[in-house]
Amino acid sequence: DAKCERQTSIYSPVFYSSSNGYKMRLRLYLAGDGNARRTHISLFFILMRGEYDAILHFPFSFKVTFILLDQTFQQRHIIDSFRPDVKSSSFQRPRSDMNIASGIPKFVPLTIIQQDNNPYIVDDTMFIKAIIDFGDMPKQFLPYALNLNPGFPILTQRELVRREIAKREQEKLSTTSNTSTSITYDMTTDDNHSNNEQMIH
Repeated sequence: DAKCERQTSIYSPVFYSSSNGYKMRLRLYLAGDGNARRTHISLFFILMRGEYDAILHFPFSFKVTFILLDQTFQQRHIIDSFRPDVKSSSFQRPRSDMNIASGIPKFVPLTIIQQDNNPYIVDDTMFIKAIIDFGDMPKQFLPYALNLNPGFPILTQRELVRREIAKREQEKLSTTSNTSTSITYDMTTDDNHSNNEQMIH
């Protein structure tokens, strides 16, 4: 359908950032949208009116990361991110069912997914993951986050990432502590019979 352009876009199911968080969904244009039409997959984020909006912070200002998952052991995921323009109406508190979509028009070149036996489409199925980063997660932790069981609740996944960050920070401190050794040299000179103590950190 996408190749014939009978179906121009697909909406994801609605999801929440947490049990009482932001309501959202994604919109995917398999044949591209606007200037990316027939050259790229376009992927957009849509903020929706939710039942918890009254207690949430607006404009929505958190980094959004899209991941097209490699379904093989090579795990060569395609990852791209954007930060919301807080002046845009797309990220203000929704007054209608859905805000205007905003995202990455040139998410993935069509040449990649049109290749035979590409790792991103298996049995006519692709998987796209969205991560809302509420705490400026360092880039080096993205692979860890992507390897978590997607069946875990979002809050559980966040807690596991938080623990991993804390664990690595602790390991880093331990390594630094172990390499900072103090060595005392007792040096006696025959000329003045004085003791010189040299400390190396």
